[in-house]
Amino acid sequence: MKTYQLRNAILDLLIRIEKDQSFSHLLIDHEIKSGQIKQKDEGLLTEVVYGTLQREMTLDYYLDSFMDSKKKMEPWVRILLRMSLYQMLFLDKVPDHAIIHEAVEIAKHRGHRGIAGFVNGVLRNVQRNGVPDTALIEDPVSRISIETSHPKWLVARWTAQYGIETTKAMCEANVNKKSQSIRIQPLKISREEAMEILKEQGYSVIPSRFSSQGIIIEKGNILHSSLFKDGLITIQDQSSMLVAEMLDAKPSMEVLDACSAPGGKATHIAEKMENQGSIKAYDLHKKKVNLIANKAKSLGLTIIDANANDARKLHEIHAAESFDRIVVDAPCSGLGVIRGKPEIKYNKNENDIERLSEIQLDILERVAPLLKKDGLLVYSTCTVDKQENEQVVKSFIESNPDFEVDSVFFEKLPDELKASQGKSEFGLQLFPQNFDTDGFFLTRLKRKK
Repeated sequence: MKTYQLRNAILDLLIRIEKDQSFSHLLIDHEIKSGQIKQKDEGLLTEVVYGTLQREMTLDYYLDSFMDSKKKMEPWVRILLRMSLYQMLFLDKVPDHAIIHEAVEIAKHRGHRGIAGFVNGVLRNVQRNGVPDTALIEDPVSRISIETSHPKWLVARWTAQYGIETTKAMCEANVNKKSQSIRIQPLKISREEAMEILKEQGYSVIPSRFSSQGIIIEKGNILHSSLFKDGLITIQDQSSMLVAEMLDAKPSMEVLDACSAPGGKATHIAEKMENQGSIKAYDLHKKKVNLIANKAKSLGLTIIDANANDARKLHEIHAAESFDRIVVDAPCSGLGVIRGKPEIKYNKNENDIERLSEIQLDILERVAPLLKKDGLLVYSTCTVDKQENEQVVKSFIESNPDFEVDSVFFEKLPDELKASQGKSEFGLQLFPQNFDTDGFFLTRLKRKK
């Protein structure tokens, strides 16, 4: 694919993400699988789409100083300027003159000579004069917001919860790449064997410190590995692997995964159970249930029974005290996975967090009676907001005295996490800057005898 066509495809993806509020990772995956993108171009497409989204507010701040605020323009023109400026500032393989030339050509074909001249003028002006210095922004919250492209309300909220230094580090981590991690299917292959094969195939890999099944991919696209195609491994963030590790499910147990899609945790639990016993996996949406079933099939796991249902209504299907173990990976704001889904930070607001925390608590309240006495329940989210995490667990414990945070949970954590600054009496909060993982919260509750 010629570079002009590639950048046109990138622009189309960015337009769709902004217009339809589509998920970037799904659109990128679909575009790559369409066969229209050459393998050698996949990296650049992914880099420019994610990078432009991750730094959108910073790029707009720079662009606004070179444009008349009263000038009206079609949305695609600003997106074209953003993606071009991103390449000029953050990528060094393509010279500025080539980036500007292709932006002008795209503007000509999508618009007219006037738009092409405007695009050329703005980008040339940036090239000549450089971008404004964000260090001159006096208010620290505003400065972090602009420098790391996080809405000001979000920076202020995190600052109130965790302090300015942790917030700054978290926001900076969110605009940088995260290493991909995978999980082996231990009933088919050992971690050592998988790592050896991956090294032979040209990948740079190291073992995860969080899971005996985890491998971190430091270099290489794992989707092209024979291990992935043969169902010997699956992609999963290290933080997410902690759920099955801490659930302590054994073969022959009855397990409930109340909010299961896309199935990474359910399949990991099945592997821990040596594919013996029973896992009831539910999700609200039928399409997502298919993802669970397909993932289980690809890994050769047969004990997962996946169905569509609202987690808050599972007590209508299952009797009280039916399960030895329960996972509630609750629907959340997703503010811990901004690196992989950067559009999330622009599409969420504080009302969403309030609404979701109520749903999370409701799910816990409805699902908890299904746990046997002396059973274990892991509650997790892929967010970093205290209202969705610590406060939900605190509220649940206060209204359900037959449950307690299991103190053994903290003792069983991987050594690196035992002294984590994210530990509290209600669970463990992982920040993206600390261990190169998603932002993730989990805790383990025990039902008293």
